[in-house]
Amino acid sequence: MTAPADETQPVRRNRAAAIARDAGGVGGGAFARMGFSDPALVLRWREIAGPEVARLCQPVRFVEGAQGGTLTLKALPGAALFLSHETRPLTARINQYLGRPAVARLKFVQGVFASPRPLPKLRKPAPAPKAGDPTAIYNGPEDLRQALLQLARWRESGKT
Repeated sequence: MTAPADETQPVRRNRAAAIARDAGGVGGGAFARMGFSDPALVLRWREIAGPEVARLCQPVRFVEGAQGGTLTLKALPGAALFLSHETRPLTARINQYLGRPAVARLKFVQGVFASPRPLPKLRKPAPAPKAGDPTAIYNGPEDLRQALLQLARWRESGKT
């Protein structure tokens, strides 16, 4: 007897497929587990809350109830007190963005969130091949010429 299929797991096709085909379903399942039926609140948090507030807190969970929803925000230690004074304007901005009065209450939990990864360093362009290099005088197909020039630049950079 087979186990019931999990809705967050992609269907196996026994062949290769583009990852983008299944990524939306898997990502949507992760958002749904945290109560976000629409991931726009999390993905556009910086636009909704503003850069000052978004730097101090991030949405973690959303629970809808009979009296309205409760949005749980993870705030930096010490920022929860400051943010508790900003609940009314922040709730109004969230509801305005969503287009309905979905959030009635904000709940703050203290914690540290991961900082974004630093961008990779830009590489310096490889030096051009020397004047006497045979690749500079090659008269063949352009694709092959570009590949040979790239090989000559790599060779000149000293990476062996």
